[in-house]
Amino acid sequence: MLHFSTMGEASEHPPVLLAHGLFGSGKNLGGVARRLAQDRLVVSVDMRNHGDSFHSDDHGYLSLADDLAEVIAAQRAPMDVVGHSMGGKTAMVAALRRPELVRRLVVLDIAPIAYPHDQLGLIDAMESLDLNGLKLRSEADRRLSARIKTPGVRAFLLQSLDLKTEPAHWKMNLEALRANMDAVVGWPDGLEPGRFTGPVLALAGRQSDYCGADAVAAIHRYFPQALVEFLEGTGHWLHAERPEEVSERLYAFLS
Repeated sequence: MLHFSTMGEASEHPPVLLAHGLFGSGKNLGGVARRLAQDRLVVSVDMRNHGDSFHSDDHGYLSLADDLAEVIAAQRAPMDVVGHSMGGKTAMVAALRRPELVRRLVVLDIAPIAYPHDQLGLIDAMESLDLNGLKLRSEADRRLSARIKTPGVRAFLLQSLDLKTEPAHWKMNLEALRANMDAVVGWPDGLEPGRFTGPVLALAGRQSDYCGADAVAAIHRYFPQALVEFLEGTGHWLHAERPEEVSERLYAFLS
């Protein structure tokens, strides 16, 4: 089973499962977890090939969704599911394949479509990082800046660099993520649109390029009850850019 952490306690509210995006870990949605955990149980997973979860050569969405279904089944009750980016796609696939396990669904800045871009450049940068003698995150940031110019992106990636080992190592299966990149940015065939008819909130960043008109149409095709809302002044990482606003909107929807 996936590695996960919990916050809060079981209550009259359904438990919530949080699924992070590519190159992340369960800690990425920590602000959302803390808000929701005020009156319910919150389960934050490390997706396969990330964090402290197992590594696998398979990183397709059918397998990723089965991972979430296994965690939900272990709770012995349907859960509300929140996913960002890759985690959002996984949550959508899980809801379509196992609708009896999902009460309400929230997807953050992602849609059930194939995207034309990939993230191989970031994998190239991480694999090229000299890990020898690396003890300080500031030094790792300096070395990584030769390939990645945006400080926020470096800071996000470096959350998954384990500096406690010798040499330091990435807590991600970069080889498998590279091999499965087409699947990660794609959308699996054979999923039946409209099979999940429960409440869905699709919250997107207005400045992001992940939820254009075609993406919104796809969301409504697969999830006929979906509310699609845009958060002004935010991009793909809306939960990091506006944590309080996103957390409050999710709390209201799930309540």
